[in-house]
Amino acid sequence: MSEPRIYNPEMECMNPDEKKALQGERLRKTVKHVYDNVTLYRERMDAKGVSPDDIQSVDDLKLLPFTEKTDLRDTFPFGLFAVPKEQIVRIQGSSGTTGKPIVSGYTENDVKIWTEMVARAMAGIGADEKDIIQVCYGYGLFTGGLGAHQGATEVGAMVIPMSSGNTQRQIMMMQELGSTILCCTPSYAAYLGESIRDAGLVPKKDIKLRAGLFGAEPWTEAMRQHIEETLGIDARDIYGLTEIAGPGVAFECQEKNGAHINEDHVIAEIIDPVTEEQLPYGTAGELVFTTITKEGMPMLRYRTHDICTLYNDKCKCGRTTIRMGRITGRTDDMIIVRGVNVFPSQIETVLVKTAGVVPHYQLIVDRVNNSDTLEVKVEMTEEIFAQTDSLGEMQRLQKYIRDQIKSVVGILTKVTITAPKSLPRSEGKAKRVIDNRKL
Repeated sequence: MSEPRIYNPEMECMNPDEKKALQGERLRKTVKHVYDNVTLYRERMDAKGVSPDDIQSVDDLKLLPFTEKTDLRDTFPFGLFAVPKEQIVRIQGSSGTTGKPIVSGYTENDVKIWTEMVARAMAGIGADEKDIIQVCYGYGLFTGGLGAHQGATEVGAMVIPMSSGNTQRQIMMMQELGSTILCCTPSYAAYLGESIRDAGLVPKKDIKLRAGLFGAEPWTEAMRQHIEETLGIDARDIYGLTEIAGPGVAFECQEKNGAHINEDHVIAEIIDPVTEEQLPYGTAGELVFTTITKEGMPMLRYRTHDICTLYNDKCKCGRTTIRMGRITGRTDDMIIVRGVNVFPSQIETVLVKTAGVVPHYQLIVDRVNNSDTLEVKVEMTEEIFAQTDSLGEMQRLQKYIRDQIKSVVGILTKVTITAPKSLPRSEGKAKRVIDNRKL
């Protein structure tokens, strides 16, 4: 097994004072670039009475206006581009299932920078020319597939561009080609692990996977442990989003104590989602990113709506970049049930730790007689399903889960335990919540 390494020590281990100076220099250049070339930024800065000359260092970031996903939809397709279309060599974007799609334009240099950011994550799990990396993220407009592919190629690995779907073929290719690293969503990694076991295959013997980079959706520490046990691998988090650069914005090192943010290319802040004021390190809030090297479509103070915490203490791995803790939820997918804020990750933490069920679940929110209801559907394991032959045993398991959820979330829920493989599986981002109140 290859040892983890630091891909670009000069940048990843930079002295904090030098890093801040570099960020300030790049921020000034970016602000001038977008002010001169993007109408939306110029109008918003003018409205706030802020000029490019007012931005002298990272400390002045708070003077700049925020950007939201709605801005990308409102200016679709080219309204936020900061260079002529002739300089754009790549378009990436989202599906736009809730409205207009969003797109991001990349110059040739943007693609090179993004590729290196993913390569840093790959190097962090020891990926090199001896590895065979199976990419099960979707290819196309979604940044996952091409992003992981670029980074894997950069470190010299053999790449299997499987894309998502066709689980049996995925497993066959793992076996026949000897894949050593897996890249996909954590929910699909859990599904693959379950399918491999169901096929009678043994990790480390029939399947040669040793590590995985998983992202594109929030996942808990308990889910990591489940994946590592099921697949017999070292499971790491990788974070990204289309609007900033795709996967590689941040990644976990071997310490697994937060994801290192590539601060030579992006500046991260935590804000109070209500007051929009900056919050100190170690305080949970909404994650905000500003790109400082992106040419095609830079983002100023982009509100991700992801909730997490930033840490600036030095990591044992040697990197000096700040780290982001796990995403604990989103301000826009938080469920409010009877006045209580509920995040799917809270429910997942309970379920993954509960013997007898597997981490495939759905949350059904409804309103009955003007009162909100929350039903948690979760599957039994094959073993428990075969052994459970009495209603009393089922009721005891339901009560245990209901009590555990109440202790974590603070509200009573209905718990429905279903047969194995009865809930929908996802080969991409898992759809955990069905809110019938919005229908």
